[in-house]
Amino acid sequence: RHAALAGLRALALTDHDTVGGIEEARFEARLKGLVFIPGVEIEIDFDPGEFHLLGLGIHAENLALQVALASLAAGRRERNEAMVDLLSREGMPIDLDELAIHTPTERIGRPHLAQALVRSGKVKTKQEAFDRFFGKGRPFYLPKECLGLETVLRLIADSGGIAVVAHPYSLYVSKARLASLMDGWKEMGIQGIEAYHPAAKLGQCRILERMARERGFIVTAGSDFHDRQKPICGIGKTSGGIPVADAYFSELQSVLPELESLT
Repeated sequence: RHAALAGLRALALTDHDTVGGIEEARFEARLKGLVFIPGVEIEIDFDPGEFHLLGLGIHAENLALQVALASLAAGRRERNEAMVDLLSREGMPIDLDELAIHTPTERIGRPHLAQALVRSGKVKTKQEAFDRFFGKGRPFYLPKECLGLETVLRLIADSGGIAVVAHPYSLYVSKARLASLMDGWKEMGIQGIEAYHPAAKLGQCRILERMARERGFIVTAGSDFHDRQKPICGIGKTSGGIPVADAYFSELQSVLPELESLT
């Protein structure tokens, strides 16, 4: 609904490690006349930064994908319980059942634990919670179960989607290292690079686009919109607050021939 009010033509739903909500979003998109792109965002085991891979145009009912995501969800629950235990020992108890009431999604993670600390008055902002407690290297950070790149590529391909590397700057590697990674990704069958993301500067995004084009990737642009309380990610807008250009959607259509039938 928010996308339609913003005047968008299309919307991709790519939640982290889950396809929950896709059918509801598809139904609403039809009502609003939006082209809907079902997707998922899966974290890949990578160091030193974070490697997220988007699967766009997937068939969410694919059994292998469902099984893999269910395994990740079980691991996430165990991780949450372990982090809550650490917090409790330090005098910051969190009730996961109560937290679920405040969480309008099936996926509870560090952002929701951080928000619980805000509500309890232990920190002033979610960012403070990450800086002090939940970020990598902080006292309550615990690594989560991740899948390997080849496994995720196979899951995306088998579910009918295309693989796009999300916000590559979150990898925290040098430009030379990124160029080398891109060469390898192309050989492995990754089709696209999300060059434009609101957390990156516009100049950085243009460099990414050039690097991607030189290697024959399609280029996507995203808002990474989570909710209205995250103003850096206004829906339909990307780096520098500029609207996502229609050309990127048209380019995506060229490699997703089933896109219209998926709406």
